[in-house]
Amino acid sequence: MDAPATQDAVAGEPLRFRILSLNTHKGFTVFNRRFVLHELREAVRGVGADVVFLQEVIGSHKEHSTRYENWPATSQYEFLADTIWTDVAYGRNAVYAGGDHGNALLSKFPILRYRNLDVSQSGPERRGLLHCVLREPVSGRDIHAICVHLGLRESHRREQLRLLCRLIEGLPADAPLLVAGDFNDWRQRAHELLHRGSNLREVFVEAFGRAARSFPARMPLLPLDRIYVRNVTARQPAVLHELPWSHLSDHAPLTAEITL
Repeated sequence: MDAPATQDAVAGEPLRFRILSLNTHKGFTVFNRRFVLHELREAVRGVGADVVFLQEVIGSHKEHSTRYENWPATSQYEFLADTIWTDVAYGRNAVYAGGDHGNALLSKFPILRYRNLDVSQSGPERRGLLHCVLREPVSGRDIHAICVHLGLRESHRREQLRLLCRLIEGLPADAPLLVAGDFNDWRQRAHELLHRGSNLREVFVEAFGRAARSFPARMPLLPLDRIYVRNVTARQPAVLHELPWSHLSDHAPLTAEITL
């Protein structure tokens, strides 16, 4: 996989960079059999992505920090970012005794500001939309990035998609926009809603005519994860479902090259 050319971009030339979206499953394998956050960090590094959208990443967990010898001293998103991604944003969605988890965004571009929109519906599921504004390094334009994790029930997802469209309505119409994450949209209802409501294009549908199958990671059957874009060009979308990815989470990551 070719590395994006962010470091070679100059004024007047298109900027190319790579994005990655991954549900980390809180750093555990399927059924929580093994803690694999260290292996996951190496795999994420190997993609060479400039912007990383993470779902189900742990901010803190007192019990795990004493139970697992190699549990990081920092939050999981800071551990994954390390020295590679200089800017990090975290949106805490679920809070429980001794810990919390949510969405995170790792970026090699400056994050000017961010906010986390609680889109939880009735019941115990806690869901959020993490909206970040990044500074494009060449022209100084703002790039809007929204990390998404929607609910398991279709009625909840329908309302959460409506809230996502409302969030997008408040953004500049001509600004580059990236929306990625775990949509849990196995019936594929989001495409039409987001295209009609926010003029978003799904990169796998645009390239291959259908959404990427990303779940379960070892034998992907369901198209749960998505990358939607507006005012950018997306190339080379890919599902990373082979080793080591098939053993690092229950979701396979998605990646694409973005051109501004």
